[in-house]
Amino acid sequence: MAKLEAAEYKTFEKTKQTDENGFEFWFARDLQGVLNYSKWENFSKVIDRAMLACKNSGLNISDHFPDLRKTIKMPKTAEKQVIDYKLTRYACYLIVQNGDPRKEIIALGQTYFAIQTRRQELADTFNQLDENNKRLVVRGNIKQWNQLLVEAAHNAGVITDEEFAIFQTVYYCLQQKNEI
Repeated sequence: MAKLEAAEYKTFEKTKQTDENGFEFWFARDLQGVLNYSKWENFSKVIDRAMLACKNSGLNISDHFPDLRKTIKMPKTAEKQVIDYKLTRYACYLIVQNGDPRKEIIALGQTYFAIQTRRQELADTFNQLDENNKRLVVRGNIKQWNQLLVEAAHNAGVITDEEFAIFQTVYYCLQQKNEI
């Protein structure tokens, strides 16, 4: 299985847009290319299924799939109006859930949007906390990471306090270089 840090992951990030209010969105026609759908007709069927899932979940389709018109260039300087959608993260998630499961990029998209959605949920929950509770959450995370670090050091054969200090320093340096 491909890693999520692969070029496809970065492609999802590169196609993400941010509006004037700081909200993230994706254009459907950009997502179509990322998900390897060569024909809009085929991709629009996936969008229709995703819209149905949105509606059946009790959500307003226009909140997650607002449509817009774009002008595209045609041969010989002609132009044509086409439909596009300004998709929320949830809409993209529904689209990859309803995409062709035989495509590896669909599986990567499902993972990407599931992880990113969860990260956003956690950030939103954290941001609703008051400062004292935020501090408690951060303190708990640090405690948990330190316990994991001690366990990893023990599994690596670290015994003395001096060895642990060296292990911790190397771990920190590698983490800063994004090698862990």
